[in-house]
Amino acid sequence: MEPKYKRILLKLSGEALLGNSEYGIDQDALQSYADEIISVVELGVQIGIVLGGGNIYRGVAAAAQGIHKASGDQMGMLATMINSLALQNILEAKGIQTRLASAIEMDQIAEPYIRRRAMRHLEKGRVVIMGAGTGHPYFTTDTAAALRAVEIEANVIIKGTRVDGVYDSDPEKHPDAFRFQEISYIDVLKRELRVMDLTAITLCRENKLPIIVFDINTKGNLRRLLLGENVGTIVSDSAMTTPTEQK
Repeated sequence: MEPKYKRILLKLSGEALLGNSEYGIDQDALQSYADEIISVVELGVQIGIVLGGGNIYRGVAAAAQGIHKASGDQMGMLATMINSLALQNILEAKGIQTRLASAIEMDQIAEPYIRRRAMRHLEKGRVVIMGAGTGHPYFTTDTAAALRAVEIEANVIIKGTRVDGVYDSDPEKHPDAFRFQEISYIDVLKRELRVMDLTAITLCRENKLPIIVFDINTKGNLRRLLLGENVGTIVSDSAMTTPTEQK
């Protein structure tokens, strides 16, 4: 079967890398995500990846400790590079060609992020991991993912989470929470659903870039999603919330 999307941007939060650990990177989780990514590469899908850094450092927590928000965000950017290096090494150990591109200069660790160069790597079948967020404080890695997806002309942003889609309330706290199969950008904003931040959602909406939110921890989910199976929740301009969903 042909994959539904030719080029994707996969967004993984730093928290996803925690696995069962309280801090840092869980090796089992890292190995599992690498295997999911490889299963997509084998389909011939071009894949860019943006990782968060919340498993290592969060700027919000730093602000409460007296660290300036800009400095805290810069420390968070460095945390994303630690995660990116870890994923790069695991993928390459499994025989996958990768490139790590940084939004801030780190010549001895990664190449600089240059849009045309990143696209060329994708065309050659390399997995491109894009670290350090946007390179600027006050922007989240969700916004970085939306920005990079637009820049590399991805067909979709795929956001891997611990839950299997977008709900009307937190399913981990509310067992009766309702899951949407499809929902529009406007409804996400009106309902204040935590799919991605306002800047990221707006950027996707303006560029008609769909977002799919799915459970990355279910083995084979990413491959099934790309082969067109009903996995996760689609956020797009064309998606309409049905009357049943407007409970």
